Amino acid sequence: MKPGARVAFAAFFLAAAADIWFSATGDNASGHFTKPLLMPLLMVGYWIAAPRPFGLFQKLMVGGLVFSWLGDILLMFDDAAGLFFIGGLLSFLTTHVLYIRYFTATRSKTDSFFRKRPLLFLAVLAYTIELLYVLWSHLGPMKIPVIIYGIIISLMLAMALWQYGKLSSLTAWLFIIGASFFVMSDSMLAIDKFKQHFALAPVMVMSTYILAQFLIVRGSLRHLEPVK
Repeated sequence: MKPGARVAFAAFFLAAAADIWFSATGDNASGHFTKPLLMPLLMVGYWIAAPRPFGLFQKLMVGGLVFSWLGDILLMFDDAAGLFFIGGLLSFLTTHVLYIRYFTATRSKTDSFFRKRPLLFLAVLAYTIELLYVLWSHLGPMKIPVIIYGIIISLMLAMALWQYGKLSSLTAWLFIIGASFFVMSDSMLAIDKFKQHFALAPVMVMSTYILAQFLIVRGSLRHLEPVK
């Protein structure tokens, strides 16, 4: 990996550690400084490390990080007005759509493990239904937006699972674990916001989100490595 990319990723993890610390201590003012740094640092690392010329996959990944950055900023002001939460939701929804497009665009001479066993995708569907069931009576006017978001993020996870057997094992697992952490982060955020606040929510939401984005970025870099 190029030295510049290593520096950017190291800076990303330093900013992430600081942001998690601020989340743990309730220092929201300092968190408003560190959180907007996360996705740009990750994007710089990806931009430097990704092979040239920039094709469809690189553009989709950068686009996903841009909309994630926008979502991070909007959700920082969630307490100010409901429109900020809706804007953040739409931003992350766009991120997931771009990641879905990335996963559906991969090509391989081998079949995905889940193409041979499509019933395994029912586990993802079951998880989504159970989460919506838990949240349903607490959603109020947000029922339809949350249903749409739940469907899209579940599809993103399903398409990440689709990479197993289709891409190299390490690449597929980076995508799968990253997508799983993203679902975990969003699930905890939804439970904390709509059902019941729990003390460790800010730390757990940010920790899983940071790992999710980094692992998906690393998966993309491995996927785009030239065949030797």
